[in-house]
Amino acid sequence: MPSIIVSLGIGLTFRLLDTLIKYLANEWGFQSFADSWTTSMGLFTSALGAHLTWTLPFGLLVMFAVFNRFNPAYEEAARDLGASPWQSFRHVVLPIIGPSVIGVGMFGFTLSWDEIARTSQAIGDQNTLPLELQGLTTSVTTPVIYALGTVTTLMSLAVMFGGLLIVRSIARRRKLVR
Repeated sequence: MPSIIVSLGIGLTFRLLDTLIKYLANEWGFQSFADSWTTSMGLFTSALGAHLTWTLPFGLLVMFAVFNRFNPAYEEAARDLGASPWQSFRHVVLPIIGPSVIGVGMFGFTLSWDEIARTSQAIGDQNTLPLELQGLTTSVTTPVIYALGTVTTLMSLAVMFGGLLIVRSIARRRKLVR
């Protein structure tokens, strides 16, 4: 399915959800809430939904492979030693799957970083940084484009190095436990 078609469907879904929330708020007497409700077609809902429909299947495929090689005997041993389900997850399962979760997050970030088509169809009346950059390139070239390009490059490098540092600290912590 082309990304524009999927994004149009997601945008329409969030528009209908927005209308439903406003209608229910008016019916239940929350007029001020209904007047100020504008987040459904905003950056953190419809655009997030559009990007998750694109990146989540890839992340699930990777995590299926991780859990196929996961040995449940580690979790059972922790439970036999008296760990609660939460302690077993936090101290045994999460350190084992943690690097994979961080890798999936970085992969999802990389996939959705430059998705102008998805964002443009699902965002509504707000512009994201890729849309602003696209708009700036259609007019006269200004130094703002180069500054924003530098900032976005530094941002993506910071995300990559942050993910690598977290994986390294997990590996170091795992080495201390042994």
